[in-house]
Order: sequence, then C-alpha cells, then structure tokens
Amino acid sequence: MRDVAFGQYYPAKSFVHRLDPRTKILFLIAYIVAIFLGDNFYALGACAFMFLLIAIFSRVPFKSLLRSVKAVIFLLVFMSVLNLLLFDGGTPLYDLPKPWRWLIITDRALYNASFLAVRLLLLVLGSALLTLTTTPVSLADGIESLLKPLKLLHFPVHELALIISIALRFIPILTDETGRIMNAQKARGADFESGNFVKRIKALLPILIPLLISAFRRADELGDAMDARCYSGSKKRTKYKKLTYGWRDLLAAVLAAALLAAIILLKIYTLALV
Repeated sequence: MRDVAFGQYYPAKSFVHRLDPRTKILFLIAYIVAIFLGDNFYALGACAFMFLLIAIFSRVPFKSLLRSVKAVIFLLVFMSVLNLLLFDGGTPLYDLPKPWRWLIITDRALYNASFLAVRLLLLVLGSALLTLTTTPVSLADGIESLLKPLKLLHFPVHELALIISIALRFIPILTDETGRIMNAQKARGADFESGNFVKRIKALLPILIPLLISAFRRADELGDAMDARCYSGSKKRTKYKKLTYGWRDLLAAVLAAALLAAIILLKIYTLALV
C-alpha cells in the first residue's frame, strides 16, 4: 500500500513544479486526448517521448513514477488476456487441436493487446506525474479557476474543488492507516501473505471495518476543524496565493499544441496511406 504513488506529492524545485496548476491540468487533458487520438505505436511513441521529456524536467525519480503502475497491474494483465483470447481476426501464430482452438492467439490480437496496455500505462503515468508535481491545494485551486465560468449556472465549483482536494489528500493518509492496521493484525497472528489469491483477499476483509471507522473518524474531525474555523463555502472567500501565468506556462502550452498537431498530422497521414 505504501508503494501507491497516486495522490502523493514529491517536493522539488523544478520547471514542472513551478508551472501554474491550471497549465498542468490543461496539459494533462491535451496529453490524454493525444493518447486516444493516436491509433498506432508511432503516435504512442510521440506521447511517450513527451512524457519522458516532462518527467526529466520534473526531477521526480522514475522509481516514484513506476510505483503508480503497481495499482493497475491486475487491470493490465486482465485486459491483455481478454484481448489476446477474444479478439477476432488476424493470422494465428500457432495451431492447436479443435477443443483448444479458443486458446489460439493471432497477430492482430497480440498487436491490439500490446497497444491497449501501452496506452493504459501512459495514461496512469501521466496522471501520477500531475499529482507528484502539484500539491492538493494547488490542484484544487487550479480546478476551481478552470471551472469558474460554471458559477454563472450556480454550479458549486468551490465545493467540488474542495472535495477533490480532500480526496487526494486522504489517499496517502488512508494508505498509511491501512499499513498500521495490517501491522497490528500481524502482531495478533494474522497472515496476509500465504495461500492463494482468494485466501489473501479474504484475509484482507478484517482490515476493512477498522479502516472504515478510522476514515469516518478522520472525516468527522476534519468537519469539526472546518467548523471551528468558521468555514462557510465559497461566499466572500479570498485567495492567499493568486494564480498567475508565466513564460513557463506559455512554453508548456506550445509543447501541448505541438503534441496534438503531431498526432493529428500522423493520423491524417496514416488515413491517406490506407
């Protein structure tokens, strides 16, 4: 649980850390759009190059970024197996007797499974890089600023940003709490590591009740703290730190536009060849 990187902030003085949170959110949106627009490995290669470039300038250790993949390993394996076995079309890579024909893997199935796995990896790594280089408070301020036009429709923008900020902040807190509960259960003789996958899942069930109780207790304490500080939502609230754009944000916008343009041109070129 301690290896989950999503929701954790890595403090550093880097080009990416100094970017305006609104710029980073919009860049992530453009990055995700580029990933889904790409329909071949050349496009994903361009997205991967952009991710590596940003990761280097962020000064975040690659070990911290790779830890975010652990949370989706099961999903990656499950999705890949389904695509390998259920994808119809292509040339079979080997032959099997008739009762086992459903285990035959084709070249198109292998390509499709690999493509979707790389796409999911890039999505997870990009999202993790955003949370590792942006504090929850800055992220909430950026979301609130970007959604400010919705206030004309009486949409609770500030409350939504606050909910997202609290949720991101509670991820590492609940992760540490889970680790403490597991250590306490191990001291009482609980075994979470032996047995098959199903037995390990059943062994984790006794952790859920104390974890839920701890989460509700922390939420109640947070509510009392906010009430003691006379928190009243977005009415007449001011900002201690004003969000401002700088030359770094302009450069990031140019990089995002270049990535989208490259993916779109590559897609047009591919369609023209077909």
